[in-house]
Amino acid sequence: MPEISRLGIKMPESPIRKLAPLANEAKARGIKVYHLNIGQPDIPTPEVGLEALRRIDKKVLSYCPSDGLPSLRQKMAEYYGRFAIEVTPDEIFITTGASEALTLVFLACLDPGDEILIPEPAYANYMSMAMSCGAVVKTVLSSIDNGFALPPIEAFEEAITPRTKAVLLCNPNNPTGYVYTREELGHIRDLVRRHDLFLFSDEVYREFRYTDAPYVSSFHLEGIEPNVVMFDSMSKRYSECGIRVGAIVTRNARVRKSVMKWAQARLSPPLLGQIVAEASIDAPESYLKGVYEEYIQRRDFLVKRINEIPGCYSPLPMGAFYTVAKLPVDDADKFCAWCLRDFSYEGQTVMMAPASGFYVTPGYGRNEVRIAYVLERDELARALDVLEAALTTYRDRWNKR
Repeated sequence: MPEISRLGIKMPESPIRKLAPLANEAKARGIKVYHLNIGQPDIPTPEVGLEALRRIDKKVLSYCPSDGLPSLRQKMAEYYGRFAIEVTPDEIFITTGASEALTLVFLACLDPGDEILIPEPAYANYMSMAMSCGAVVKTVLSSIDNGFALPPIEAFEEAITPRTKAVLLCNPNNPTGYVYTREELGHIRDLVRRHDLFLFSDEVYREFRYTDAPYVSSFHLEGIEPNVVMFDSMSKRYSECGIRVGAIVTRNARVRKSVMKWAQARLSPPLLGQIVAEASIDAPESYLKGVYEEYIQRRDFLVKRINEIPGCYSPLPMGAFYTVAKLPVDDADKFCAWCLRDFSYEGQTVMMAPASGFYVTPGYGRNEVRIAYVLERDELARALDVLEAALTTYRDRWNKR
């Protein structure tokens, strides 16, 4: 029998989805599973987006341009203008979600063996997509003790080698919820300029910043405009994960030309999703304001409740809708699997993402989990009651051994 590829063998499982079979088995046993593992918002999709989907009356669902519908790219350029990000439609590529944006940019900008510097913990797909194109992820460790602030710039300097090609930041951060300050981004700008690196900037969660500080995009950093490549997605801000529409934004003409070659090879982004995305950009301001206020309430409740559970700790995330929390367990991977396989409380259990999968450095994140606060308040309260009961049962079980 033929062997699968070495790359397929090395490819890590998703920390977000790898426990899904255990969750499905728990549901089959009649147990309610609270999903805190995945950033799938429960907020309703904007009505203007849903209405656009209902109104589609096309005789042929055809390919569209490889860089996306011109009307959507125009609308997105106008959207970015709200944040003082001045780009033209020609500087925007529409992709099949932000995950494809990552892949296309890595293929366009990196050779096998090139290195990307990323603060860890980091979104797990960065590591997976880098591996798929032969790039090497090198990480700089941040700490839960200071809320996962940017590590000292000296740590980035020490990690740079002749093969370093890029720095990748997620701001606001997934999985930690940290929002990088203007001062921190200034240090990154100087590093990028000093070593002539790309700055890959994941700004998917820009709408969800719970701080009074002004929004700072990588496009606002002077002197490195050709180095910046931004990733974006419609999934989170409009609760449209299923339409699979993301974007690459860059002023670098050579990068755009290279991305176009790869974009043409995969033909086109999804037509129907783009129609929904274009309409959703016109969602009333009250929609995003309501979503924003809802997430702040959930965040405040979640962090307060976690920190009331003996042995648990969560910093206060300043953006996105995640936190990385420390639990009183030796191995969060085993604990999360146990919650789904062997535990229920009043017919309920909880699914979380073990944080070890968001680290590259071995041994880190073993007692941490990523929690997504994408459930409404009452469901979130019940989920955290279940988590507290699970931790008590788990501790008592191991103390008896």
